[in-house]
Amino acid sequence: MIRDTIKAAQISAMKSGDKARLAALRLILAKLKDKDIELRTAASVPDDDVIVVDVLQKMAKQRRESIALYVEGGRQELADIEQAELAVIEEFLPQQMGEDDTRAAIEAIKAELGATGMKDMGRVVATLKARHGSQLDMGKASGLVKAALA
Repeated sequence: MIRDTIKAAQISAMKSGDKARLAALRLILAKLKDKDIELRTAASVPDDDVIVVDVLQKMAKQRRESIALYVEGGRQELADIEQAELAVIEEFLPQQMGEDDTRAAIEAIKAELGATGMKDMGRVVATLKARHGSQLDMGKASGLVKAALA
């Protein structure tokens, strides 16, 4: 399980004295705890790895946006901190699909659903997310779906 791997990484970071890595790992575990608390009242709880991947993807997206804003604002030192956190977060994410693989998956789903135009975009994106959600940045993927259906 991914959560166990993160906890083991936290222990090794403590032992090695890597403060920056330890801070990022603690941040991840805090977000996971928040999500666990949020899901206490949920009717159905998804698999633990699904929860962890979802939280990690959101954290990675936040870091990427922050990096862009810091670079744009001329705050490279803050962008470097965010980049270091992003590197730690990405260690625990599943391998992401490349753009060519994403396009191939979109074409397969498009053919399977008989999607022809923009009116079918919602069905294609939903199917893509259901099958490959943990391996994709859905922001980029929806742009590729739009281009494929246009």
